[in-house]
Amino acid sequence: MLSRRRLITTGAASLLTACNRQQRIRIGVIPKATSHLFFLTVRQGVDRAAREFGVEVLWNGPHDETDHSRQIQILDSMLAQRVDAIAISATDERALAAPVERAIKTGIPVTIFDSGVNVQDYVSFIATDNRGAGQAAAHLLAGLLAGPGDVAMIMQKPGGTSTGLREQGFTETLAADHSAVCLVAQQYSMADAARARAAAENILTAHPRLSGMFASSEASSLGAIQAIKSRGLSGKVRLVTFDSSESHVAALRDGTIDRMMVQDAAKLGYEAVRSLVRKLRGETPERLINVPVQQIALSDLETPAVRQLLAIPA
Repeated sequence: MLSRRRLITTGAASLLTACNRQQRIRIGVIPKATSHLFFLTVRQGVDRAAREFGVEVLWNGPHDETDHSRQIQILDSMLAQRVDAIAISATDERALAAPVERAIKTGIPVTIFDSGVNVQDYVSFIATDNRGAGQAAAHLLAGLLAGPGDVAMIMQKPGGTSTGLREQGFTETLAADHSAVCLVAQQYSMADAARARAAAENILTAHPRLSGMFASSEASSLGAIQAIKSRGLSGKVRLVTFDSSESHVAALRDGTIDRMMVQDAAKLGYEAVRSLVRKLRGETPERLINVPVQQIALSDLETPAVRQLLAIPA
């Protein structure tokens, strides 16, 4: 049986531990989807920042990027748990506006990362210049064609700010700067690789003389890769993709992809947590943090920086 002194000491230690646990900053991080490799890489950056700054992260998001109702439920759950701050990549810029605004009005700092939402009083917005990335994709694809041609675009889904801006930038730039290149078809993948493949197959069937294709997201890219490979069109239909995976790298090596456009997903996650830690410490984080896109050709795969970005083993 424990002595009274030991009981008091043990109780005091337990109380101290509990107090320390309560004082530790808790940040809720809500990705668009937990099933995409892109957001798994985002989480690596989130976890690195959590370790570096000594904060606790609650990571939770919908399985599918199209499930904005589930993302709203998760946001409300974070509020109920009284987290100190929230970072969110919105599945839908309009559907998430009121829930995010509600969080901000309760006094919880909110950082938006990767994909925007229609609110104003956020701490930081951390993202790629997605319209600029779409513009760059249009220039890349037109340059690969080196003349007139018909092209198509496999899009992500309606309501997603990041991919919507890429798609808008691509479409506008083709029309403004590359009038000899005609955008003859565009279909949504609804953030699903199988649906992206079906969309790409449909386009290739309807346009047998297609010269090129732009895929604006991870899922759209994977479907486009599969469709082009299955028809033996690697190197014949020029392909510019967005995001990365082992399948992307393999397709770049075998000539199915001509150029990959890749964000530093881990940096997005790291900066999201860092901005909130700075805010909670009374500092003033940057309002806008731009994470550039890197254009990757086959020859770039041997450079150390690209190998690190794509997590290619040494």
